[in-house]
Amino acid sequence: MIDRMRPRRLGMVVGGSLSEGLVVKLDPAVSIEEMAVGRYVSLQGETRRFLGMITDVSLASTDPAMASNPPDQSDPFIAKVIAGTNVFGTLHIAPQLAIGADGLSPVRTIPAHFTQVQEASEEEIQRVFGRDDKAHFYVGTPLDMEMRVHLDLQELVKRSNGVFGKSGTGKTFLTRLILAGILQKGVASTLIFDMHGEYGWRGKTEGPYEVKGLKQLFPSKVFVVTLDQESTLKKGIHADFVVHIGYDEIEPKDIETLRETLNLTDLAVQACYHLERRLGQKQWVSRLLESRDREEVVQLANEVGENENTLGALWRRLQLLRRFGFLVPHAREDSVHRILEYLDTGKHVVLEFGSYGDELAAYILVANLITRRLHDRYVERTERALEDGGRGAAPLVIIVEEAHKFLNPDVASQTTFGVIAREMRKYNVTLLVVDQRPSGIDEEVMSQLGTKLTCLLENERDIEAVLSGVQRKSELRQVLARLASKQQALIFGHAVPMPIPITVAEYGSPESYKALNITEETMEPGQIEKEIQELWGN
Repeated sequence: MIDRMRPRRLGMVVGGSLSEGLVVKLDPAVSIEEMAVGRYVSLQGETRRFLGMITDVSLASTDPAMASNPPDQSDPFIAKVIAGTNVFGTLHIAPQLAIGADGLSPVRTIPAHFTQVQEASEEEIQRVFGRDDKAHFYVGTPLDMEMRVHLDLQELVKRSNGVFGKSGTGKTFLTRLILAGILQKGVASTLIFDMHGEYGWRGKTEGPYEVKGLKQLFPSKVFVVTLDQESTLKKGIHADFVVHIGYDEIEPKDIETLRETLNLTDLAVQACYHLERRLGQKQWVSRLLESRDREEVVQLANEVGENENTLGALWRRLQLLRRFGFLVPHAREDSVHRILEYLDTGKHVVLEFGSYGDELAAYILVANLITRRLHDRYVERTERALEDGGRGAAPLVIIVEEAHKFLNPDVASQTTFGVIAREMRKYNVTLLVVDQRPSGIDEEVMSQLGTKLTCLLENERDIEAVLSGVQRKSELRQVLARLASKQQALIFGHAVPMPIPITVAEYGSPESYKALNITEETMEPGQIEKEIQELWGN
């Protein structure tokens, strides 16, 4: 194993520029096969030390004839001499940070010719990415390096952020890991719209095993609520309460977010607002859905002065809502208010959709309705605090999957999620969007994401969307394209001092649970080991 206290020399700078990066000639003793894109190196200049990332690896020679007339390699001595003089390996390094007497600073210059280049040390990585403390949380290790990278969670929750990657790359595991860090450090409350039951009591791996959800790790901090009690009970889980939503809580703008999913026309959407004006907020949905046939719909159209064909089409499209058991004419308890009360006390809420997780219309309707009311609450509270000099609302992070359904260019300006992404930072509400199609998200929203954690993407439009507006985009594209298909991610933005590709920390192994530093407050002594043995069959 390499001694990290004495980083190995790799070579020296022989050319390059600030904009194009540095060219480093490898020492003969260094195997080019050990050098990988995404790895970090340090360069000791005259007055400061530079940290840089390998963005390309190439072969070079002093004699162009070598390519067309390679020497005889049968003599090991000749091969060794040539390898050390006539042919050699080169690295292309993108300088990222300068470390001087005044601390860390962006790179505005480059080191001189023949500057020594060596592997980045553990001390340098820790100085840049911090140590495990009240703000920093361990998320993984640099590629091909055995050091710990920490994410600044206090900085992360100040802005909306994104977790991206194609299906099967580990987005959910990475998201669950970040959420565990937020809970452990107590930097914000979270509201998780859990489409497929991955965050509450347990989650799935791609193998035969299950992993602990946030409720098992932090039982006193997490409340699991469900739209589908039957599905929850089948999994042997008792939710903290069952969510019911009344027709009288639905507003036309909630139906408008379903325009694409339900294939609603502009006239149908306008009819929703017309019905609300004529029948009132508490009655318009009930009157429409309780119409039993076409004849009753025509009578309602005549009553409110709406075109009967338009209203008939709207009525047919909204019949889907009648299949959702969590929707009732009038809920006995205000479930949304109860969720907001949990969040007000600094708790965390996982809303499981159960069997409705496969119903995109249910997901969009519920997520938008709850978020709309939450938005109103936080705006009111913050403005009141500004008026009377009181304390505003504590930070809140909303986790939303399939984010492009809420934030695509057609609806981003209309949905509450779009408003939060653009404006809610000042009200202490941010989003953590999780998506495999970042190209489907509105460009303005993407530009507002403070930190992006990106697993492997293959679609060029998705890669372009993630890297839009980023400095040194071409170099990061090379790094992103070479990530492994699982458990690797490129992190860049406000929560890290410089972009870094990582091997994501494990979640689900015995070591990973212990790394979360779960205390006796959340689990009884010995419970971790016992449940780990049960989980892995040891």
